Amino acid sequence: MKKISIWILLIAFAMTGIEAHAEKFKRPDSYNYQRGLEAFFQYENYEEAFEYLSRELKDNPKNGYAHTLISAIYYSNDDYGKALTEADAGLKYLPKKDAEYQSMAYMAKVCVLLVLEDTTQALSTYSTGIKNYPDQKILYEKRAQLYYELSQYDQSDADYRKMIEMEPGETLGYMGLGRNANARKQWEEAIKQFDYVTKLAPEYSSAYSFRAETYTGMEKWDEATDDLIKALEIDWDDYALSQTVSLKEPAFSLMMAKLKVQSAKSPQEASWPYIMGLAYQTNKKYEKAIEHFTKCNELDVSDEFYKRIAQCYYFMGNNAQALNNIDKALNMDSTDVEYLSIKSDILYEMGEFQQAITLLDKIIEYEPDLAEGYFLRGRIKRILDDYDGALEDMNIAIVLNPKLSYFYNARGYYYMKQGKMDLAEADFRKVIELETKPEDYSSIPYAYLGLGQYDKAIETNDSIIARDTTDNGGYYNAACLYARMNQPEKALEYLRKSLELGFRHFGHINHDMDLESIRDLEGFQALISEFKMVGDGEIRATDEIGNEAASGERQTTEVPFTKEDGVCKVKCHINGLPLHFIFDTGASDVTLSMVEATFMVKNGYITDKDIVGSQRYMDANGNVSVGTVINLKVVDFGGFTLNNVKATVVLNQKAPLLLGQSLLGRLGKIEIDNPRQVLKITHQQ
Repeated sequence: MKKISIWILLIAFAMTGIEAHAEKFKRPDSYNYQRGLEAFFQYENYEEAFEYLSRELKDNPKNGYAHTLISAIYYSNDDYGKALTEADAGLKYLPKKDAEYQSMAYMAKVCVLLVLEDTTQALSTYSTGIKNYPDQKILYEKRAQLYYELSQYDQSDADYRKMIEMEPGETLGYMGLGRNANARKQWEEAIKQFDYVTKLAPEYSSAYSFRAETYTGMEKWDEATDDLIKALEIDWDDYALSQTVSLKEPAFSLMMAKLKVQSAKSPQEASWPYIMGLAYQTNKKYEKAIEHFTKCNELDVSDEFYKRIAQCYYFMGNNAQALNNIDKALNMDSTDVEYLSIKSDILYEMGEFQQAITLLDKIIEYEPDLAEGYFLRGRIKRILDDYDGALEDMNIAIVLNPKLSYFYNARGYYYMKQGKMDLAEADFRKVIELETKPEDYSSIPYAYLGLGQYDKAIETNDSIIARDTTDNGGYYNAACLYARMNQPEKALEYLRKSLELGFRHFGHINHDMDLESIRDLEGFQALISEFKMVGDGEIRATDEIGNEAASGERQTTEVPFTKEDGVCKVKCHINGLPLHFIFDTGASDVTLSMVEATFMVKNGYITDKDIVGSQRYMDANGNVSVGTVINLKVVDFGGFTLNNVKATVVLNQKAPLLLGQSLLGRLGKIEIDNPRQVLKITHQQ
């Protein structure tokens, strides 16, 4: 059901008119339709919704509302023919005066047409909808977006101006005009539009994030970074975040300075050091990134922060610390597929192939339609000389995602190693078919190499290097290409450049079949030895950054608990106040009830300086409450002392005191020994 969210957004638009316009239209109230509607929206049970809606259409085949919802379900299951048929039926049978639902049905049909890459018919469908319902602003907005995606900016502008004409205070119209101006690099016009939006809606973050893009185009770095900060302050604007982490000099240093100021203003918030960590990580300044993610964990421990630290260590070649930190993330969420995948990469790099395969087996068990899982498992099977198993996994990966060129490239090479040249060449040609533009080039040099077109292989790889001369991956690929072309001097030259730029995956180098022809050369061995020494120095430096070396001794501490009403209670001190907490691995945070928090404030255990803000708290059952977030300076638990633990004050006097993952994740691996009523916490000294 990966696409159902698109439909929910579309249908939610129409649903907003149900109550407001109920007196105008008699919408269906039959049992099957209402149950189908309930299953679709309230419970997101689309199979049940389909059953009820199908029964409804059997009884009432002209129920356009049911046809439209069933179209959504077909669409989510990739059954585009039936989705299109049902969308047309919705348009045919929906009441003509029900403009909200008719508009939604037109948008629904366009969604299907765009998947089918029929943009001409999609535009025609929008135009028909606008002709029939000229007062429906949403249709102009969606058509304007489509025109933008097709680079037809004049037509897009016309629709945005129509939106403004219909509602002069509508920010989206001006935002659309500004974005189109950005696409044309008409910077002054874009600034004019975004400036006006900031006057209409001063707290609308997108106005600042898109204006930041404009200022970046004008190379006005001070203004651009100010706008990014403003957008991030308002609501963690995603577009502002993506621009921030990808900034290059001179904007990068300027932005880091401004982020440090924000962090100093809010020293208990992890958000600002997290943004800095992301920016350093994106710019491959891994040591600095680790420093900031470590600070985030000191403020508010999170599996996300441990994951980021693990990634940085991995790219620096410090596999022991990478494994240590990804295990901490997995201690907090043992079923997260991304974390399991990262751990499998680390184990692969360490040469622990069977362990890596075991993890990939688990990933595939959790998500059997995840193509990348089969690809990675096939890669390891190839190293173990299980080419049949590798090909089987690659075949599944390609069936699940037939548009990823590197899948074909890998399978083509496996076929080639088995002497199946016709099959190999077909896969290499498929890579070339998929990577049609230089900006898409990735696997194409290897495809040309496999087809014996050496000049094209080098030419396309040179264009990849030219895109980013600081990326070590392009140089490493060049080394592989030259090695396979039996040009060892060139191969070693590019391998050195890759290593100089920070390539530290020595385990991969040791097993990469592309480098077989040079691996036994004296120059290769000397080069690897030289940079392993460099890497060892970097590892020692990053071990000092980390809070604990991965090689430290591990010990197990036992913490007693009592059971009351089926839950575990443990003793704890917060800022010196003795309390009993419920041990809850399903809770994300430490939580206090309003009663305990009020007592702590009145008795000086919490001051106004400890108040951080508010957040939505979710317990293990998915129940959400909105509460005040406070910083607990000192939490003593089972002999452990932890500083700066975030806790949520739930606005419910009967809420239990929960000891959640924001504290548990900082302790280590936790096991519950029910017979002895102790918690076993395995940690490093």
